[in-house]
Amino acid sequence: VAGAAVGDGGVLAALPAGLRPIRMDKRGHGLSEASPGGWGMGDLVADAAAVLDRLGTGPGLWVAGGGARGPGIMLHVHGGAFVMGSARTHRGMLARLSELTGLPACLPDYRLAPEHPFPAGFDDVRAAWDGLVARGYAPGRIVLSGDSAGGGLMLGLLAQLCRAGTPPAAVLGFAPWADLTLSGASLNENVARDPILPAWRVLELRDIYLAGAPPDDPRASPLLDSFPGCPPVFLQAAEAEILRDDTLRMAAPRRALGAHPRGHAQRRV
Repeated sequence: VAGAAVGDGGVLAALPAGLRPIRMDKRGHGLSEASPGGWGMGDLVADAAAVLDRLGTGPGLWVAGGGARGPGIMLHVHGGAFVMGSARTHRGMLARLSELTGLPACLPDYRLAPEHPFPAGFDDVRAAWDGLVARGYAPGRIVLSGDSAGGGLMLGLLAQLCRAGTPPAAVLGFAPWADLTLSGASLNENVARDPILPAWRVLELRDIYLAGAPPDDPRASPLLDSFPGCPPVFLQAAEAEILRDDTLRMAAPRRALGAHPRGHAQRRV
């Protein structure tokens, strides 16, 4: 457990009972492993707690920011181009989101390529959702979120849930990679502007992940899927990102994201 004032009456009360805590140092790093590096999203904010437990078919990290009380929960799928990243690299970001929304968050670790190509990661994300439901969370009490590649996995799951009539309460996405056919104009327009994602590696990463599977499979490219009975959706990307158009096209009125989806391209982030 990490953070201040996280006793029985603190933020841990927002997390499900029976979870197995992992030892953390004062910065929120696991004592038994190397600190997450490079992305700057792994450190927990003050008054936050993190607990590791199984979720679905793999491990899940449960995070509660100060003031998080539920009764719902946020299920966040981390990014990393399908080949890197973990729940731990993103737990600091989710602790902040938990603090802002008042919801505890759960971050599943899913299998990554090249060792585990498509659809392994998608199947793990689906299993994480099913695991939350099995713990007693009704779909209407779960907020789905995701960033980059994780945002694409999250939207693919959303399409399945909408068709099944079991959508989440709401959806939040940060620059989701939603089109593995790579048809967005921003992939070319922002080659020299995106400060993080190297456009010249996108095709290579896509092919590593798909390993011969068709890029227009809706689980890989949810931009091509339908979303009947969709809950409220908010998607955001930076104007300079190569994935900008995935966000804007997902939110375009002609797309099947119902419930008045909102897509926003930020000039500066």
